[in-house]
Amino acid sequence: MSHRFQLLRPAPPAPPLPPEEVERLYPKFRWQILEATFIGYATFYLVRNNLPVVSKEMGEALVYSKSQIGDMLAATAISYGIGKFLMGAWSDRSNPRYFMPLGLLLTALCNFLFGSVASYPVHLLLWTLNGLFQGMGWGPCGRSLGHWFSVRERGTIFAVWNIAHNVGGGLTGLIAAYSAHRLGWQYAFYVPGLLAVLCAMYLVARLRDTPQSVGLPPVEVYRGDAREPDQARERELGTRELLLHQVLNNRVLWLFAAANFFVYIARYSLLDWGPTYLKEVKGASLTEGGLSTAVFEFAGIFSTLLMGWVSDRVGGRRGMVSLLCMVPVLMALGGILLTPPGLLWVDMALFAVIGFFVYPPVMLLGVAGLDFTSKKAVGTAAGFIGLFGYFGRTVQGKGLGWIAQHHGWTPALLAVLACTLLSILLLAATWRLRPKDWKQEAPTEAGRRS
Repeated sequence: MSHRFQLLRPAPPAPPLPPEEVERLYPKFRWQILEATFIGYATFYLVRNNLPVVSKEMGEALVYSKSQIGDMLAATAISYGIGKFLMGAWSDRSNPRYFMPLGLLLTALCNFLFGSVASYPVHLLLWTLNGLFQGMGWGPCGRSLGHWFSVRERGTIFAVWNIAHNVGGGLTGLIAAYSAHRLGWQYAFYVPGLLAVLCAMYLVARLRDTPQSVGLPPVEVYRGDAREPDQARERELGTRELLLHQVLNNRVLWLFAAANFFVYIARYSLLDWGPTYLKEVKGASLTEGGLSTAVFEFAGIFSTLLMGWVSDRVGGRRGMVSLLCMVPVLMALGGILLTPPGLLWVDMALFAVIGFFVYPPVMLLGVAGLDFTSKKAVGTAAGFIGLFGYFGRTVQGKGLGWIAQHHGWTPALLAVLACTLLSILLLAATWRLRPKDWKQEAPTEAGRRS
C-alpha cells in the first residue's frame, strides 16, 4: 500500500544515543508507549461500542426494528474486520504517532454525524464507515508494543495493555447510558466523539515510532535476546511479503483465526445484545442494561492479567490457556438461559463470569498471531485473526437479531452456546503450539532488563 502522506510514513532511524542515555531513556519510553496505546485504544471503544447501549432507545425514537439494528451491528462488524486487516497492513508501514490519532479523529467525525441525523440509510452508512476507521486502532498498538517489548515478555505486557478493552468497554456502558439518560440518545455519540478528539491530541504528544526512531537499539539488543547478528537488523516489509509470506501462507494463523471466529460470537453476543436481552426478558432498566456492559467489561481485567502471565509461564501456549478459559464461558451462558426473570443479580454475576473468562482468549489469540510471524507484520497478522473475529461478530450481529425477532431469545442463546462449543473444539487443535523462541536457549541473566 503506497504512502501518500509523508507524515504517516515510518519514522527514520535517529543517530544512536550513548549507552548511558539508552539506559536512562529506554524504560521511560517503554512506559510511555504502553500508557499511550492503552489510553488510545480504550478511547476507540468509546466511539465504537456506544450503539448497543442505546440501541433500544434509539430504535424506539426512530422506529427501527431489531432486524435493522442488527443490520447496523453486522455492517460495522464486517467493515471493522476488513478495516482491521487492511488498516493493520497499512499500520505495519506507518508511524503510529500520527496513524492512530488520525483514526480517532475519523471515527469521532462519524459519531458526531451519526447523532445529528435521523435517516436509517445514512445511519447504516456512517456506522459502516465508523467500523472501517476503527480498524486504525489495533494495528499501531501492535506495531508499537511489538517493537518496544520482546517476545518473552509479550504475554504479560499485552495482558496489561489488553485491559484497555475492558476499561474502554466498561466506560462506554456508563458514559453512553448516562449521557442518553440525561440528554437524549444522540449524546451517547456526541460525548464519546468529543473525548476521542481530545485523546487524538494526547496521542500525538505521547506516541513515538520504533526505538531506532529515537536513537535507541532494537528491543532484542536492549533485552539481550538477540541470538544472531541479523536479529538486530530490521527492515520494513513490502505489501506482498506482509500479506502472502507472513500471513496467508501461515497455516498456524489460519487455525487461530478460525477459533477466533467463534470466540468473538461468544464475546459480542452479550456486548451487542446483552443490554437489550436483559431489558426485554429480565426486566432491566436502561441504566441496568448499561451496567451489565460495565460488569462484563470490568470483570475481564484481573483474568486478562493473570492468563497473560500464565501463558508466558507455560512456554507461550496461548491456545491451551484460551481453551481452558472458554469452558466456564460455555457453562455461564447455560446459566443465563436457565435463570428465571426477577433474579437480575444472578444474571449480572453470570455476565461477570463470562467477561472474566472470555477476555483472556480475545487477547491471547491476537498475541498468538504475533508469536508466529515477524514483528514487522504484527498489524497484518493481528488484523487477519481479527478479521475472522469480526466475521463472527457480523454473523451474531445479524443472526441473533433475526433469531430473536422471529423465534425468541431462547433459540438465540442456544445458537451462542453451540458456537462457544465449536471454539473449544478448534482451540483443542492448538493445545501444544508455542513460539519457536521458547525452544531456544534462554537469554543470559545479564541480558535481561526490565
